[in-house]
Amino acid sequence: MKLSEKIIELRKANGMTQEELAEICKVSRQSISKWEADIALPETEKLLIIGDTFHVSMDVLLKDELTLNEAKSVHTCGNNAIQGKKQEIYEGILIKESISDDTIIDLLHVHKIELWDTGGKPKYWTVLFFTCNRKDFPEQISKVILSNPDNKENWFVDFKAENVKYIVFKNKILKYQIGHQAEKDYVCSECRKMGIADEQMNWSE
Repeated sequence: MKLSEKIIELRKANGMTQEELAEICKVSRQSISKWEADIALPETEKLLIIGDTFHVSMDVLLKDELTLNEAKSVHTCGNNAIQGKKQEIYEGILIKESISDDTIIDLLHVHKIELWDTGGKPKYWTVLFFTCNRKDFPEQISKVILSNPDNKENWFVDFKAENVKYIVFKNKILKYQIGHQAEKDYVCSECRKMGIADEQMNWSE
């Protein structure tokens, strides 16, 4: 079930017109119409408003395979939501365009999304803030990260588990103890071999 279809169903199930939803989201009625026609995507802050208004999680809104019957209320969003899920093993950020198989998202609990303007092509990256409780997540994500070794155009995803930072490429998992400079230096040197510029290694810890 697409996001556009879920917005229609949620709006109608709550007896709300497009105009009323537009007022809540502080957008025009035409914007709601475009969302529901699958012509445009709501901005991140608008998705959060929709989720909060209809008590639906970002997981349910964003994953096509999840129906609204599986919706659950959420009371926090963004970084607060991530901090509130301490039972999760991993937490990090994934650029959707960096993976070859979208089904990997099934393993994630998505708490927030952002669209980042790349200034190039594609124009936007879809950025997922996630947590995950699958112990083998590093191995699973490493199978689907895009890679072009010939041009050293290698994507990576960074995330952490407690005090361990993971930098994962296609079929290559790097990690270091946060605060252990020698281990981090080794990981950074390996990243340079993969064609990663130093400014791209300013990942959060």
